[in-house]
Amino acid sequence: MKILILGAGITGSSVAEALASEENDIVVVDFRTDLLDALKERFDIATVTGNAAHPSVLEQAGISNTDMVIAVTDRDETNMLACLIINSLYSKPKTIARVRAIDYLKHPRLFSPNGIPVDIVISPEQIVMNAIRNLIEFPGVLQVSEFASGLVRLFSVKVIANGSLTGKKIKTIKDRLINGKTRIVAIFRNGEPFCVNGESTIETGDEVFFVAPRKEVRRVLEELGKLEAPIKRIIIAGGGHVGKRLALALEDKHQVKIIEKDMRRAKKIANDLDKTIVLVGDCADEKLLQDESIEDTDLFCAITDNDGVNIISASLAKSLGARKTICLLNHNSYLKLLHGTNIDVAVLPNQETLGSILKHVRKGDVAEVSSLCGGTAEAIEAIAHHNGREDSVVGKRVDSVKFPDGIVIGALIRNHEVIAIHHDTVFKEDDHVIMFAMDKKLIPYIEQSFQPISS
Repeated sequence: MKILILGAGITGSSVAEALASEENDIVVVDFRTDLLDALKERFDIATVTGNAAHPSVLEQAGISNTDMVIAVTDRDETNMLACLIINSLYSKPKTIARVRAIDYLKHPRLFSPNGIPVDIVISPEQIVMNAIRNLIEFPGVLQVSEFASGLVRLFSVKVIANGSLTGKKIKTIKDRLINGKTRIVAIFRNGEPFCVNGESTIETGDEVFFVAPRKEVRRVLEELGKLEAPIKRIIIAGGGHVGKRLALALEDKHQVKIIEKDMRRAKKIANDLDKTIVLVGDCADEKLLQDESIEDTDLFCAITDNDGVNIISASLAKSLGARKTICLLNHNSYLKLLHGTNIDVAVLPNQETLGSILKHVRKGDVAEVSSLCGGTAEAIEAIAHHNGREDSVVGKRVDSVKFPDGIVIGALIRNHEVIAIHHDTVFKEDDHVIMFAMDKKLIPYIEQSFQPISS
């Protein structure tokens, strides 16, 4: 597939990295030559220097034979204008555009067939906000992803010394999980995937991934001793797009404060928020945190646009007594800096956003994708079809579908209900199957087995 990426910033670079490793023909457009040069050094891609919304630049990038355009420049207006121009002059490419401003997103008609012609609109800030809300809803987990229109959750927990999971074999834990609808799909040990079978033993420090029906997640966490007390008092460090969205979503049911350094931005968001207290100051100011009773705070959420500030402020808040801390990191390499800080959870915007793009790139009939473990693994919700191909799963028993090691089936949804999976369960037409692939190289096996009929 030929894919044109408009924008070589953090999001564009992460998309290029993910797609370049999958035998796609990638071209990246940006006016910043330093960013393009850095990408060319790392990946086998082509680059074009210029304004991503100029027709001549798009022509130079080969727009006439492009299959998909992913517009993720830093400016909403450039992304939308590029899609408008592409739609006016060319008919082939599917367009995906990043739109950040709430002002644009709150008008659905803007992107209707008679509006700005964008096939898929993504809002990374909204995606990240939803990810943080899930972490707040289920305190005690490291990450949460939604599948099957919210019917199913994939979540992971960290195994602590002498915990309820420590030293247990998976087959003994399965006996405590209800009706075969909750399953362990992966274990990562020291950042590497570890084979999952009934004899696998869970060790201290492992990250264990579960798939469960939405209504069962709390019960499972409680059974595993990982369900923490509800979060009530929250301090948000950073009043940018994500911080404002998060406060709007939380302020009715939580006690929320925002710390914002920029006076003008603080005044603006204060006018848009009803119950949130907006403070002007430095989120890494120890005295300010103490004045705001950081020791009584359930969650300190560091989500400024500066990774260093997020790490420092979250670490400081934890040392001053905050019960739980979340740190937003735009650069995956900074994850190494978290060791020894006692920061509880890191949220990676690029990883969260990537799934919303990948589901439109995958060749099978894919409803949802979640990029996990720094992009090395994926969870995929695919739809089964009897398409005339021998490798279709329809009509086959679960135990007869021979996926390679590293692909684990986590859930089966039929007619909007989660179905228990047993060895003799038979796949039917239009079943939604959620699978965990421990390595991205395994994705083609899933794509082949879930091709739509038209393929």
